[in-house]
Amino acid sequence: MSQFQAIGSIGVPSPPPIVAIPASPGYWRSVWGRLQRDPVTVAVGILLLTIFFVTAFAPLVATQDPTTGSVIGRLQPIGSAGHWLGTDETGRDMWARLAYGGRLSLLTGVAPVTISLLIGGILGITAGYAGGLVGTLIMRTMDVFYAFPSILLAIAICGMLGSGLFNSVLALALVFIPPMVRISETVTSQCRHLDFVEAARASGTTTSQIIRHHMLANVLGPILVYATSLISLSIILSAGLSFLGLGVTPPAAEWGLMLNSLRQSIYVQPYVAALPGLMIFVTSMCFNLTADGLRSAMDVRLAH
Repeated sequence: MSQFQAIGSIGVPSPPPIVAIPASPGYWRSVWGRLQRDPVTVAVGILLLTIFFVTAFAPLVATQDPTTGSVIGRLQPIGSAGHWLGTDETGRDMWARLAYGGRLSLLTGVAPVTISLLIGGILGITAGYAGGLVGTLIMRTMDVFYAFPSILLAIAICGMLGSGLFNSVLALALVFIPPMVRISETVTSQCRHLDFVEAARASGTTTSQIIRHHMLANVLGPILVYATSLISLSIILSAGLSFLGLGVTPPAAEWGLMLNSLRQSIYVQPYVAALPGLMIFVTSMCFNLTADGLRSAMDVRLAH
């Protein structure tokens, strides 16, 4: 089976096979141990932590104002005195713009996935465990959204709501809820017929207790792996919305918006103009590789 299978217009990674996982701290300790032994996951984890640190403490690591420019200092090359990553088309320091811009780019990458994880996860687990009419209603409602490509749906929602940070986060959250419901419903449907769930049901355990104590330990892993992989897609889509003028608005610093403003300068200072795109690429790849590492670490077959 390929790594990705098409669900709607978004590539959904195939979830790890559902295997009965005892809800004990030992399993999660073994997952953490396998992650620590994976050099690729450790390397990208360090890189991600570095990116988060630089963006979180941007006022400390970037001393210049990201919104203040100088006409005489515009489009300086990388390595210029006082601007080691050069300046943009209005003379603003690129290092400061990238550091501060990472805040909004990471926010628009993580926030929509978090919202869709909460809403889509609850709906998917409910549909997968309940089945019947409830599951059919939820899944057929989600199927309506698959009639639209993800990027076009996000553009349409932002076009109706208007540009802005909040609207772009809301649009992307609505785009990601259907695939999150689908992956949650799939792994829950596979898990609900396992022997330990049937035994708990036969012993008179309530539905809420079965879901909380038996189901979540087994379905949470694949759902979190998929959510991690969605963050990279969210960063790319949010940058695309800002590039089109439907996301973050000027003069705020955001990687997609920086690409838009620097596109006319690519023939003058191509390396400076490529920096925002490089940051989007590196950050997205880090989240993808982290998701791959989590998928391998949570596969209990690799523990033997």
